[in-house]
Amino acid sequence: MKTSAIAKRVAPLLAALLLVACAAPEFKQPQMALPAAFKEAPQPVQTAADGSRWKQGQPAEQQPRGEWWLAFNDPALNQLIAEATKANANLAVAAARVRQARAIAGIAEADRVPQIGAGVGAQRSRASAVSLGLPQGTAVAPATLYQANLTASYELDLFGRVASNVSAARADAAAVEATFRSVLLALQADVAQTYFRLRATDAELATLDQTVRLREEGVHVNQRRYDLGDIGEFDLARAKTELSTTRAEAIGLQRQRVNAEHALAVLLGQPAANFTAGVSPLLDSAPMPAIPAGMPSSLLERRPDIASAQRAMMASNARIGIAKSAMFPALTLNASGGGASDVFSDIFKWSTRSWVLGALMSMPIIDGGRNKANITRSEALLDESVASYRQSVLVAFAEVEDNLAGLRILAGQGEQIDDAVVSARRSADLARKLYAAGRSSYLDLLDAQRNLANVERSAVQLRGSRAVTTVALIRSLGGGWDSAATASK
Repeated sequence: MKTSAIAKRVAPLLAALLLVACAAPEFKQPQMALPAAFKEAPQPVQTAADGSRWKQGQPAEQQPRGEWWLAFNDPALNQLIAEATKANANLAVAAARVRQARAIAGIAEADRVPQIGAGVGAQRSRASAVSLGLPQGTAVAPATLYQANLTASYELDLFGRVASNVSAARADAAAVEATFRSVLLALQADVAQTYFRLRATDAELATLDQTVRLREEGVHVNQRRYDLGDIGEFDLARAKTELSTTRAEAIGLQRQRVNAEHALAVLLGQPAANFTAGVSPLLDSAPMPAIPAGMPSSLLERRPDIASAQRAMMASNARIGIAKSAMFPALTLNASGGGASDVFSDIFKWSTRSWVLGALMSMPIIDGGRNKANITRSEALLDESVASYRQSVLVAFAEVEDNLAGLRILAGQGEQIDDAVVSARRSADLARKLYAAGRSSYLDLLDAQRNLANVERSAVQLRGSRAVTTVALIRSLGGGWDSAATASK
C-alpha cells in the first residue's frame, strides 16, 4: 500500500483521536439516592401522575418562589424585608459579584469572534550614515513617517479551548447568580427571624411587666399587713426579694431586645443609632402559616445553594477541556493592512498600501509535565466540586428534616403549655383567695404566682420559637413550597 494511501486513511483517525483527547468530558449529574418522602413530614407525600413517588430533580433556580413572607400576613414584616432588599450591604456585594461574573463570561465570549483593531501614528527618526551604507560622518537628514493600519487576528478553535473556556465562564456566572439568590433568601429569612425574635422578646417583657405589677401589689399588701401586725417580717422580705428579682429579669431582657434591634438595623442597611423598632408583642392569636414540605426531589430545584454547587461542577468539568487543549496545537490567523508615507495626506492613497497575511501554529514540545499536571489538577477540582455538591444536598435534606421535626415537637409542646397555663392561672387564683382568707401562707401564694409567671413566659418563648422555626423551614426549602400555605394558629 502506498504511503499516501496510508496517510489518507490514518489522518482522519488521528484527527478524531486528537479531538476526543482534548475535548471536555461530557458532564454527568451525580446520582444520589433521594428519599421518597421526608421522614418528619406531617403528611404523606402525594404520588405523581404517572404513579412514581419522586422524580430526578434538576436545579431550576430561575423558577419564581414568590414572596413567601406574605403568608405571615404582617405588614410590618413586609416593609422590613422590602427595605432590607434595597439597602443591605451584603446583598449589594453579591449583586456586584454577579455583574463581575457576567463581565468575565463576556470576555470569554469575545474569543469566539475575530479581534480587529486600527492604529494611526507618526514617527520621526534619523538613521546613522553607517547603517545606510554611507561613509562615516556623512550628513543624514531626519525623516518623518506616517502610518495607518488595520489589524485582525482570529484563533481557530481546533481543540475546543475557546468553547471550553466559554462554557466554564458561563457556568461560573450561573453559580454566582445562584449564590446571589441564596444571599437574598438568607437576608429575607434573617430579617423575618430577627423580627419575630424581637416581637417574642416584647411579649416576654409584657409578661414580666405584668409579673412585676403583681409583685408590687404583693409588696404593698404585705407592707400593710406587716404594719398591722398580721404577718412577720419574713413574708415582707420575701415579697420584696421576689419583686427585685423580677425587675432584674426584665432589665436583663431589655438587653436582648436592644441586641435584636441593632441586628435588625444592620440587616436593613441602617446605622443602629438611627433605627428604632416599635414595641409589638407576638400575640397568641398571631397566625403561623403551615408550610407543606413537598417532594424531596423538588428540594434540588428550589435550593439556590444546590444550584450554585451544580454550576460549579459544570465549570470544573469545562476546565478539564481547557487543560487538555493546552497540550495540542493552537492556530492563529493574522492579517494587517494599511499605508505608510512621509506625508500624512498620502497614507490613505493606494500607492502607499501595505499588507501582511499570516498564520501561526504553536504547541508545547517540552514543558516538564506542566500541562499534564494541570489536567490532573482540573480533574481533582471536578472531584472536589462533586463532593461539595453531594455534601450540599445532604445538608439541605438534614436542615429540612430538622425544621420539620422542630415544628412537630413545638406543636406538641404548645398543646401541653396551653394546658399548663390554664392550670397555673386557676392555681394562682385559688392561692390568692386562700391567702386573703388566711387559710394558707404567703409562701403558697408566692409559689403559685411564680409558677404562673414561669409557665406564661415559657408559652411566650415557645410562640417565638415556632415563628422562627417556621421561617427556618421556608429557608431550608429554598424559599418556596409546592402549594399555597394555609394560615393556622
